[in-house]
Amino acid sequence: MATALSLSSSSFFQPRTKPTSTIRLKFKPKASLSTASPPSMATAAEKVAPAVIVGGGRVGKALQEMGGGDDILVKRGEPVPPDFSGPILVCTRNDDLDAVLDSTPKSRWSDLVFFQNGMMEPWFQTKGLGDAGQVLAYFAVSKLGEAPIDGITDTNPEGLTAGYGKWGSAVAARLRAGGLSCKVLEKDAFEKQMLEKLIWICAFMLVGARHPGATVGLVEKEHRSEVSALIAELGAAAAAEKGIVFEGAMEDRLCAYSRAVAHFPTAVKEFKWRNGWFYSLSEKAISQGERDPCPLHTAWLKELKIV
Repeated sequence: MATALSLSSSSFFQPRTKPTSTIRLKFKPKASLSTASPPSMATAAEKVAPAVIVGGGRVGKALQEMGGGDDILVKRGEPVPPDFSGPILVCTRNDDLDAVLDSTPKSRWSDLVFFQNGMMEPWFQTKGLGDAGQVLAYFAVSKLGEAPIDGITDTNPEGLTAGYGKWGSAVAARLRAGGLSCKVLEKDAFEKQMLEKLIWICAFMLVGARHPGATVGLVEKEHRSEVSALIAELGAAAAAEKGIVFEGAMEDRLCAYSRAVAHFPTAVKEFKWRNGWFYSLSEKAISQGERDPCPLHTAWLKELKIV
């Protein structure tokens, strides 16, 4: 990937013009293992570990299809079996996570792997799940039962989906068995990529909400200046809050992914888990007599009467 670049306020607010070059996208539907990944990533002999899958929606069903037929699917309100060894793949809505945890024996909490989008860290901390397994899913399942599509771009031909934690390798093997890319990262690298995806969701969904009916692809194509400014602002705020340095060309990566999933609708959802984290940074700074680190984000939230 690109050379690391410090996120300073001056570098983020340089005027940007929409690039004229075209990034060729590759859409990789669910395929046989031999065509989904290079030999170094997966082999035909790679075994998919049985798992408990919590959530029978699009992602949960897709993960079950990637298995060997010995997974256990747990639906809403059902308990997680205490005597089933292996990963517990949590594919519910964020607001259902408390109920999922309540239905999971505490002895199995270390086996939980969360597929949710958003800023999970505060919730993990309150539940004592500081080292919880996670997956950043950069793939799309348009409808229940349809094969997943891996949004791979020329900026990241190795794929963007990433896993972390105790069961990271097992989850990566499952996804590769389904024809999807997946890498396993250490904690620091995973946190950076998690924050990038959070920035993508918050920026594209908020800009799209300002233009009713806009898809992710339309935002990238017709409202690039707006989303570029917001990516820059949110990236600088996240870097300052976490004391990290993102790799360069974040905007290019996020816009390339947006073209890969151009059909996605836009809406500001699950505020507490997504845009709410950036708004909390604004509230904290203002309460301390400091400037708002995300003034554009705050202004657009107020414009839409979200806050």
